[in-house]
Amino acid sequence: MEVTKKPIRKFAIIGGGTAGWIAAATLGNIFRHTEVEIELIESEEIGVIGVGEATIPPLLMILESLGIDLVDFIKHTQASFKLGIQFEDWHTIGESYFHPFGNLGRPIDGHDFFQCWMKMQAEGDNTPLMAHSPESVLAARDKFFVPFEAKGTPLASTQYALHLDAGLAGQYLRKFAEQAGVNRTEGLVEAVNNAENGDIKSVTLKSGEQIEADFFIDCTGFRGLLIEQNLNTGYQDWSEYLPCNRAVTVLTESSGTTKPYTVAKAREAGWTWRIPLQHRTGNGYVFCDKYCSDEQAINTLLQAVDGKIIGEPRVIPFTTGIRNKAWNRNCLALGLAQGFLEPLESTAIHLVSKTLALFVRMFPTREYNDTLTDEFNRRVFADYAEIRDFLVLHYCTTAREDTPFWRWCKEMNIPDSLAQKLQFFKAQGGLIPGAEELFQPTSWYAVLNGMQVYPTSYNATVDALDVEKLKHSLDSGRQAIEACAQKQPSHDEFIQRFCAASPM
Repeated sequence: MEVTKKPIRKFAIIGGGTAGWIAAATLGNIFRHTEVEIELIESEEIGVIGVGEATIPPLLMILESLGIDLVDFIKHTQASFKLGIQFEDWHTIGESYFHPFGNLGRPIDGHDFFQCWMKMQAEGDNTPLMAHSPESVLAARDKFFVPFEAKGTPLASTQYALHLDAGLAGQYLRKFAEQAGVNRTEGLVEAVNNAENGDIKSVTLKSGEQIEADFFIDCTGFRGLLIEQNLNTGYQDWSEYLPCNRAVTVLTESSGTTKPYTVAKAREAGWTWRIPLQHRTGNGYVFCDKYCSDEQAINTLLQAVDGKIIGEPRVIPFTTGIRNKAWNRNCLALGLAQGFLEPLESTAIHLVSKTLALFVRMFPTREYNDTLTDEFNRRVFADYAEIRDFLVLHYCTTAREDTPFWRWCKEMNIPDSLAQKLQFFKAQGGLIPGAEELFQPTSWYAVLNGMQVYPTSYNATVDALDVEKLKHSLDSGRQAIEACAQKQPSHDEFIQRFCAASPM
């Protein structure tokens, strides 16, 4: 086996923000003790979007892989904890449901737990599905749990994520990356220069300085300065499935109890979010401008928030979709430069980190390998399409007809991949997810059940189980979760005890 030919000696990351500094931290950590050079170029003249403040559990694995101390990260990013998402008014006004992290119950004698729960429902048991989710039970009581004390209890497998300050997270990752040897250059990129073969050769800064590299990572946000404006990669617009195309955001001072979950409340032309951190709360309204003006959206959001408003509302336009290629020639697009899926399920940072993990698995040299790049782009597209379908599920299953927006959602066309999954589920409550898909059955069960999409029957093999024993098994599991959850500290008590940040 030959030694690697034409290895990459220098990466240039264009743009900072969360995406840029996650890339810098990841590559800096990998090449910490090598001669590979990593340079990040960003300009203070260009602000960052910085609204991705709710995360999902894979973020914790990213931090662990980098060797970052979680408690230290939480303190420095003013983070709070997230057990899932509370959806309000999505199916009908006045109804709500919870989408938890983690798993629902455990298989019983080889039978899927959801099938066992459906069997008991058919037998007249009205116990809610979420009574079997530790995350849901904790969230309903505004409690968190002490992870190192959960071993051997029903909370042992509880999963959680963070609500964090995206700006502070970027600063934290910048410091980590620079300690790993990443060089930061302050400068505004004014030109992108190509080699004769069409690859990107260098970028020219406003100062006139030219920076060359073997490989470029585009973290320039929606502009896509390298991937689109230079390489003309093209963009697949998914507005036909996800019509929201603008967001207005505003910060407020913290007020009341710090909820251990994100709230997503359906509104006239979209939905609002509420993300509580230790020092403030992030609020936003994602909407479709076909049904709502910016002024109406701002008014709706300001009337919905709690606490004193900090700063002025910001309006952010976007187009849901994905670049035709996330990796084109010697350029990788990350974050908003790669694509955008509205923040309904907090997937933005996950897509950055998963793209990077896949990139590392298919790591390039300065010689092209179309097999690697084609497979990479296929997999990134599959990740986006999977998340797109899951987001569409929240809209297309609504029963609301009170506004033009929701009437459109109720009658909307959906992707064939989602239609097939729904048809399969309705037959017997079955779900067969891919091994690397983000949203596993618990997530689908939670949203489907919350949006009142029910199978016509359960799998008949469950009838082989003794009904009384099955009822006892489900009841004892539910009671154990409840009893253990009652003993846990409140979310605010846990933060003050273990990871309170210094006052800002």
